[in-house]
Amino acid sequence: MVHIVVDPVTRIEGHLRVEAEVDGGVVTEALSSSTMFRGIELILRGRDPRDAWAFAQRICGVCTTVHAIASIRAVEKAIGAVPPPNARLLRNLIMSAQVVHDHVVHFYHLHALDWVDLVNALTADPAKTSSLAQSISEWPLSSTSYFAGVRDRMKAFVERGQLGIFANAYWGHPAYRLPPEANLLAVSHYLEALDFQRRFIKIHAILGGKNPHPQSFLVGGMATPVDPDSQSALNMDTIAALEKLVADGMDFVSRVYLPDVLAIASYYKDWTSIGTGIGNYMAYGDYPEDDNENPALLLPTGVIHGRDLGKIDAVDHAKITEQIAHSWYDYSGGDGQALNPFKGETTPHYTGPKPPYERLDVTQKYSWIKSPRYGDEPMEVGPLARMLVAYSSGRPARVKQLVDKVLSTLGVGPDALYSTLGRIAARAIETQVLVESMGRWVRDLAENMARRDFRVQDNSKWEPSSWPNDCFGAGFLEAPRGALGHWVHISNGSIANYQCVVPSTWNAGPRDATGRPGPYEAALVGTPVANPAQPLEILRTLHSFDPCMACGVHVVDATKRELARVKVA
Repeated sequence: MVHIVVDPVTRIEGHLRVEAEVDGGVVTEALSSSTMFRGIELILRGRDPRDAWAFAQRICGVCTTVHAIASIRAVEKAIGAVPPPNARLLRNLIMSAQVVHDHVVHFYHLHALDWVDLVNALTADPAKTSSLAQSISEWPLSSTSYFAGVRDRMKAFVERGQLGIFANAYWGHPAYRLPPEANLLAVSHYLEALDFQRRFIKIHAILGGKNPHPQSFLVGGMATPVDPDSQSALNMDTIAALEKLVADGMDFVSRVYLPDVLAIASYYKDWTSIGTGIGNYMAYGDYPEDDNENPALLLPTGVIHGRDLGKIDAVDHAKITEQIAHSWYDYSGGDGQALNPFKGETTPHYTGPKPPYERLDVTQKYSWIKSPRYGDEPMEVGPLARMLVAYSSGRPARVKQLVDKVLSTLGVGPDALYSTLGRIAARAIETQVLVESMGRWVRDLAENMARRDFRVQDNSKWEPSSWPNDCFGAGFLEAPRGALGHWVHISNGSIANYQCVVPSTWNAGPRDATGRPGPYEAALVGTPVANPAQPLEILRTLHSFDPCMACGVHVVDATKRELARVKVA
């Protein structure tokens, strides 16, 4: 039996510690511990609900914008504000741009190097790499001279002895299987993706003023004016710019990202049976397609139990609770409670151990993340959950087409989706679906402008005097990493309580009161580990979730020292 500690897990947002017991070269038990504390919920108490989104958005700089919209949806639900059609389209475009950008960055810059040996690429034959590239895609940057140039640049980089961010990787690990030519192809696209993500996220700058943290949101709509006759508003020049950026995104996703996922996956088919996890999946659904009270959603809502794709249950938000049996918090009614977020409490109470410590104690509290449960069951959320629900629901039809294409290309059945590799494929499929939908939303926005419908804001509920004295609202959103919920209690015009249950809370949470593991912990069981001193395989499964600890928690100084004082003149 070998005890492995990975702390910190790198190439993620925030601080995550994972410990695993390895017996016979396989993980038999795992513990997931976030070593940061979330405090935004406490910061929001007593504030104006119309300002909550600006604070909530700072939960994370990687998952930028999703917390803003979830917060706004929660407040709108509480006070009865209804955003007009243009606001819906603008929000859909901002959210989908975030997902497309985030998924591309995740695959190439946070996860690809778990499968791609950068140093091995230096031995590649550029002519063979060119042949491989042209066999999987019509992407224009695929000549022998192009790949020779990339290889030579990388050689010069390595020969200088300054590998920088690549210095501590497990190059040469026996779990790497790509031939040198496939490695060179992936490294080339890693570099191209750096430039792509810079270009594509200009959509946020156009629609929100900046990235990260767009600034154009308002309770009841958007602050971005729409008027084809004004140079100070979104006009037809804006539409043309958006169309060009979306076309660029479509090109990269369909001719680089998705083909690369399929090409790399073909060398790692055994990972379609590794990283399965708990087998329960939940998606809130998102991207409203109309302005009805219960709008049709591009990505449907649903719950899957026990990998049963034949039965999709509707999501009942009343069944969502959080437990703290193994989390560093207190509940006023005792740690054994399971509280719905409307009654949720955030009372931090760190009970040890004092870092640095050798190992986590499964019998004690060991994480700053709570343990969310749906109907008392753990749930995996994220792109895989969304694509499974969509695939089983048969809508949108494009999901089923792409899933079937991926399964057919790899020569595997639907059970392959419940895996580390399944999460990677689901993320690429979702990216393709969303970038295709973005073009339609841009056209819808242009058509509204042509009809002289410039409405972006519902002002009828802006003044607190129009609100109930006491009201509750919940805002749900599908963030890149999964189901995101914000719950707000507004009393006499200010926030009385605020709670967030974020995707990485669902996935990274520790054991609950009955000892059931969270999705990270469950998915790691059964993962092979060739070299305990270089646990590359553990990183593969963890990274397939795209962890974001900053969303789950934020730093706290337990000694309560004053770090700074800001005075407003």
